[in-house]
Amino acid sequence: MEWNFLAAIGRVALRFLAAVGHLSLFTVQTVRHIFLPPFYLRIFLRQLMNIGYYSLPVVGMTALFTGMVLALQIYVGSSRFNAESAVATIVVIGLTRELAPVLSGLMIAGRVGAAIAAEIGTMRVTEQIDALVTLSTNPFKYLVAPRVLAGMITLPLLVLIADIIGVSGGYLVATESLGFNPSSYIKNTFDFLEARDVISGLIKSSVFGFIVCLMGCYHGFNSTGGAQGVGRATTNAVVSSFILILISDYFLTVMLLD
Repeated sequence: MEWNFLAAIGRVALRFLAAVGHLSLFTVQTVRHIFLPPFYLRIFLRQLMNIGYYSLPVVGMTALFTGMVLALQIYVGSSRFNAESAVATIVVIGLTRELAPVLSGLMIAGRVGAAIAAEIGTMRVTEQIDALVTLSTNPFKYLVAPRVLAGMITLPLLVLIADIIGVSGGYLVATESLGFNPSSYIKNTFDFLEARDVISGLIKSSVFGFIVCLMGCYHGFNSTGGAQGVGRATTNAVVSSFILILISDYFLTVMLLD
């Protein structure tokens, strides 16, 4: 019984290490093909539209209501210590450094990561990727690299827009519902906001964009078992993106703290 238990632990550990090694090799191949020619500009531009432009409504709505709720909750907490004037400062710093990058990354993982995994997974099970190889087209160059590069570029732009919309949502709630003076609120926002707050959020978002698109491509690329396998790959892509975003967020926060 004891040996069976140890054997089960060993099998899990070996499967985990094999998965980490496989993902590491996939990541190296992806990064390598981002910088090596040929470059498929048309596919890259299409992915910029799919990942960036079409995600604007989701990211914008998330940022707007996050900023509004954040202002309300901070006001309730700070009023207990007569520190209502800190609402504007905490809203803008919390959004730019943490909430906008993380929530945008999670939204993109749910929308884009799942779509990438489903698309590439369908191509895998219908042998379209094998057809690309037959036509002397590198699948990493044609399918993976444009999506990962587009994710790294578009997510920081989306987060920058989310920062503006989220802070605007907090401003609307503070001035219309909580009785803040508009000019004082704006002054407190800009007096305490520093460039490094925005830059740290943009760095995080670029890493999150890399993670989301990489996970979508990886699980789609390695899907098996027909339609059921594609569904499983889509679920795994979203779940692994969520987990890696939250884990990497901690380490990036530690690295970017002054």
